Amino acid sequence: MSAMFRALENRNYRIWAGGALVSNVGTWMQRIAQDWLVLTVLTNHSGAAVGINTALQFLPMLLLGPYGGVLADRYRKRVILLWTQVAMGMTGLALGLLVVTGTAQLWHAYLAALCLGIASAIDAPARQSFVSELVGQDNISNAVALNSASFNTARLTGPAIAGVLIAVVGTGPVFLLNAASYAAVIISLFLIRTSELARSAQAGRGKHQVAEGIRYVRRRPDLVLIMILVGILGAFGMNFPITNALMATTEFGVGPGEFGLLGSIMAVGTLAGALLAARRAGPRLRFLLGGALGIGAFTILGSVSPSFWLYAAALIPVGLASITFLNSCNTSIQLSVEPQFRGRVLALYLAILQGGTAVGAPLMGWIGSEFGARWSVAVGGIVVLLTGLAAVIVVSRRNSMSFRDNLRIVFRRRREPAV
Repeated sequence: MSAMFRALENRNYRIWAGGALVSNVGTWMQRIAQDWLVLTVLTNHSGAAVGINTALQFLPMLLLGPYGGVLADRYRKRVILLWTQVAMGMTGLALGLLVVTGTAQLWHAYLAALCLGIASAIDAPARQSFVSELVGQDNISNAVALNSASFNTARLTGPAIAGVLIAVVGTGPVFLLNAASYAAVIISLFLIRTSELARSAQAGRGKHQVAEGIRYVRRRPDLVLIMILVGILGAFGMNFPITNALMATTEFGVGPGEFGLLGSIMAVGTLAGALLAARRAGPRLRFLLGGALGIGAFTILGSVSPSFWLYAAALIPVGLASITFLNSCNTSIQLSVEPQFRGRVLALYLAILQGGTAVGAPLMGWIGSEFGARWSVAVGGIVVLLTGLAAVIVVSRRNSMSFRDNLRIVFRRRREPAV
């Protein structure tokens, strides 16, 4: 099998990846339907309402994610995932029934987003750290990249399917289909051979386990840099559902089909980035920094695009840069963190990333509503670009190298140690 897909040689990982792909398609369908429902059905094109809805879905990760990491380090991850998948499926089912029966109100959408966020805060750390149990330490980098490829394959197809379905039958059936898609993951978890899992040592019970994880990160300058970057980029550079919705409706005046197409076009870039990452043996500093700079630069370019199709084209390199940055961060953590802390560190990483999105979402929505969609996109790009440049300067000083030398590291092909 090609080195790009070597993790698929593992039976357990193949089963897990298959179930995850089906569920990811449903998840992306629901994301599009959820934003469209709030933006056009439950409100009169309120970017702030979409921002609040996004914040409610991601805020629980900021508050509860670290405790989810403790659970992932302490208990069997497969059992945790079974319960969280059931909870998320039931939430999608309830919202779908409300929409189909014509009884959905804005607070219902907010409540569903909050419930999904709570379940995800428990699910995500276990799901991320479960990868190492499926494939072992040698194939973590490849498995993380293939997970991203699966997620972005779904991102390529899910929004387009959702856009067509919304235009034909409305948002309700999309939520119901997403609820059904969770069955694929649940079935895959039952089919996995538990005897073949490479289980890591579980953390014992004790007080202040969240604080122990935070202290562990604070002792690692490389992890501190990652956390700072993902927090700022999550708040200002990862709110694509809001900025795309605002650009599609208020700037270009298009419908749900074109809105869904934006997500699929962006997924071309993210899928390409994930497949390129699968070919690499491990994370490299130049990809992390280059990804951050790329997100900022191409987002700014998108903010000044004069037409819908030029804006859509700018999303391709934005998607590639985004997945390059996120994959480098995730793989660096998976490979460098001690197993007994992996769940807590991944939980803190996800809490900062999604918590940043939750904090930034209402702000980006408000900017779009008050000053126009283009300003919302531009502000995000400018903040991300300046953050990336600041990170290059910090690394330059730490390594006693010049600013110019580190820019060359970012953009030239050369080997270097993992972050």
